[in-house]
Amino acid sequence: MPHVEFTSQLAQHVNCPANQTVPAGTLEELLETMFKQYPALRDYIMQKDGELQNHVSIFVDGQMLPHGQSLDVAVNDGSQIFVMQALAGG
Repeated sequence: MPHVEFTSQLAQHVNCPANQTVPAGTLEELLETMFKQYPALRDYIMQKDGELQNHVSIFVDGQMLPHGQSLDVAVNDGSQIFVMQALAGG
């Protein structure tokens, strides 16, 4: 099953597990499973139009998903998904 990790910074804003394995064939399926378990996570990660929030980045197997790209990205049993929020600072 694909493995998903959420940064501790993201967890400060919304209840979600640090990491978990989720049965899914696509990133979209994986996220929908997580949103069902943690409903507040959807509003923090996704915009109303279904696009990623500007302050969120998702990496699938080390490659950052470009904003505006479909979430219908294939994942497999060995996939590593990393969800993080952008951090500001100087």
